[in-house]
Amino acid sequence: MAGILAWFWNERFWLPHNVTWADLQSTEEAAFPQAEDLYLAFPLAFCIFMIRLLFERFIAKPCALGLKVQANGPQKAQPNAILEKVFTAITKHPDEKRLEGLSKQLDWDVRSIQRWFRQRRNQEKPSTLTKFCESMWRFTFYLYIFTYGVRFLKKTPWLWNTRQCWNGYPYQPLMPDLHYYYIVELSFYWSLMFSQFIDIKRKDFGIMFTHHIVTVTLITFSYVTNLTRVGTLTLCLHDAADVVLEAAKMANYCKCQKLSDLLFLTFAIVFIVSRLGIYPLWILNTTLFELYEALGNFPALWVFNVLLVILQILHCFWSYLIIKAAYKAISKGKVAKDDRSDIESSSDEEETVPRSKTPHSTITTNGTGGANGTNGYLTGGTCSEEH
Repeated sequence: MAGILAWFWNERFWLPHNVTWADLQSTEEAAFPQAEDLYLAFPLAFCIFMIRLLFERFIAKPCALGLKVQANGPQKAQPNAILEKVFTAITKHPDEKRLEGLSKQLDWDVRSIQRWFRQRRNQEKPSTLTKFCESMWRFTFYLYIFTYGVRFLKKTPWLWNTRQCWNGYPYQPLMPDLHYYYIVELSFYWSLMFSQFIDIKRKDFGIMFTHHIVTVTLITFSYVTNLTRVGTLTLCLHDAADVVLEAAKMANYCKCQKLSDLLFLTFAIVFIVSRLGIYPLWILNTTLFELYEALGNFPALWVFNVLLVILQILHCFWSYLIIKAAYKAISKGKVAKDDRSDIESSSDEEETVPRSKTPHSTITTNGTGGANGTNGYLTGGTCSEEH
């Protein structure tokens, strides 16, 4: 194991020419980032997750009930043993042949059976209350960590001049505030990595999982190699839009549609300006060009830049979805939905269909979605009939 670690952390790969790991060892005069510091992230991630559970139960839930957020989930489908067996044991999305067979067996028309399966799938969606509590937790954390990041960075020279990120490298002492900022952010993303398997499932689960892996990898490697100055800029920039996003979702769940639409459009502007404007002109410019000019070429430089470019590709994908939702908001006078992450995987696009020959109840629900991610998640308050 020691040999594998020594091979993996080859200083000729990870560090610029003439820089060794010995140069980054802490001394009595100055402290530098140490790889073992990152072990703190795992117990802290567990603590953050426990704090989240307590927050959602004792703070977010009472707030939601006080704001009259709907506590019950979608109405349950009509009990039917045959259809339930097919749903649980065979398929949740029966094909045309199976639908016709079930229609003959139950003496229901195909529309009624399709309607039952849609209701049964939607039955597994979380309640609006659950989604509100998740959004309120994320809003609170993002607001705290973004505020902390801004207060820290406004005192640093590299906020105003990105070339200062590389000035004096690797002899850049680790400040306590920077250490705290990095470890808390890393712990939060580790908690998201694990909790997203039990959180509300969304259609872009794979994309968000990729985003979390890239983020954790960048935070880890940039900390070990003491490239933390540019790391703090990247973290703070990414947190800015998420604060507005979670606020928009909470307003949506409270049925404050005008406020929700306003916040969503504000989020769209902040996201696009920060991710498609500031990020490439500020972050990518300094890592692709200023870093090379200051420290020369070394293999890890390309690892970092490839990961940062992957983030930019994700930004472009999400921006496309957000622009599409914003266009709908402007053309229709309301936000239809933000497809970036709010639609749970168990959701179905419903269509209005005629009544079948066998009577069934019609469920009318508010078409809201769930909560980084990422990271875009707003579904507007348009109502749809789910049959």
